[in-house]
Amino acid sequence: MGSARPSTSATPAAKPAKPSKSAGSPGASASADPDFDVFPCSTYDVTFTASLAEPTTSSYLLKITNKGKKACRVLGHPIVTFGGLDGQATERGKAPGIEDAIRLDPGKSAYAGLMGGAADGTGKTVDSIAMTMNTESDLAQTPLKAATPGLYVSSTKNSVTPWVDNAEDALSL
Repeated sequence: MGSARPSTSATPAAKPAKPSKSAGSPGASASADPDFDVFPCSTYDVTFTASLAEPTTSSYLLKITNKGKKACRVLGHPIVTFGGLDGQATERGKAPGIEDAIRLDPGKSAYAGLMGGAADGTGKTVDSIAMTMNTESDLAQTPLKAATPGLYVSSTKNSVTPWVDNAEDALSL
């Protein structure tokens, strides 16, 4: 029956992370940080919604919720594309570095603000967006989609804020 134990080592990715915990400099609180093995969130880790926040500027509140059983880190800005349009939303505001990125525990949410821009005649209207997460890697992700009926996308004024931990800040950045 001892052969059942070797099959539990099917998680080799977790083992290399342990030595890095002890490799930190003495006295550095980051080396004792329980987040040392918390990886960036991908679209496989979260659910995604978009809610209309301000019709005159085509502003939407983007929300992700960790649907997994492990915490993950929310890095940078969401990568948002508009329906069938080429390109993606421009980044607005400075995102925290990886050390200060939001830890998203299971069931917890993070928010970003998306502004399509005022209908100035230079853009187009789309009815959906797609979002992927910044993972700071080449990890392939399946874009998560959300309906955005009548979202006007200005060619010059569209933007998305970095992820934050509350809805009010996401819409005010």
